[in-house]
Amino acid sequence: MKTIKNIGLTVGLAALTFSCFAQEEEDTGPIAYTYATYFYCSGDLSVVDEIIAGDADRMNGFVEDGTIGGWGWLTHHTGGLWQRIFYYQTETLEELFSAYDAMNDDADDDNNAAFADVCWGHDDYIWQLDNGSDSDTRGPAGFSVYFDCDVTREQRAGELVDEHIAPILNGFVEDGKLASWGWQTHVVGGHVRALQTMTAADMASLMKARTESIGAIYAEDSEAGAEFVEICGAHSDYIWNIQLEN
Repeated sequence: MKTIKNIGLTVGLAALTFSCFAQEEEDTGPIAYTYATYFYCSGDLSVVDEIIAGDADRMNGFVEDGTIGGWGWLTHHTGGLWQRIFYYQTETLEELFSAYDAMNDDADDDNNAAFADVCWGHDDYIWQLDNGSDSDTRGPAGFSVYFDCDVTREQRAGELVDEHIAPILNGFVEDGKLASWGWQTHVVGGHVRALQTMTAADMASLMKARTESIGAIYAEDSEAGAEFVEICGAHSDYIWNIQLEN
């Protein structure tokens, strides 16, 4: 089955990304870039899930030939108005847009129309993955926190993630409480400025780890946690089922 034009491409994770590209120690730039489309849908959502599942072999082919580093399709569990996410990743912005063009070359107009009947609106974001667990495995249950941050202090927020939040979440991964976590920042898109993701083996484990991590990051005696809240206090939470991913 051909890919649907404008579905994670012209229509724009999803990105929430959870997978990380290998990064050289001396490289202090982004680990990867994510093109993510967040869909507003109504009606029979199984229709769009089947369309994306039918295109999985083709998308996996783009991973195999190096056009993209990974892709995914997430379904809504709990949270706001977004019902589905499609995302793909590359190491550079140039590769991100080259992949965009390549994946639209043989669009299927019939599938595109059927998809649009169910998912009638979307928000596109481009994220850069700045930090995260060094893990090849993500769990099937995902938690995403979308932050509205003070734009003038975003660099400091990133430093707090590196210095304070990352060691805590890496510990959760090492202990097996989380399968992965990631920190992504805004490149192109709407008002959301940063995205923190985490995955676990199941919903119960995910929520337990989420609660414990909040307690550790924002403890009463944590000056770093308090400072982070001052910069990126406003946020919205989503829980996702990671339905397809490569």
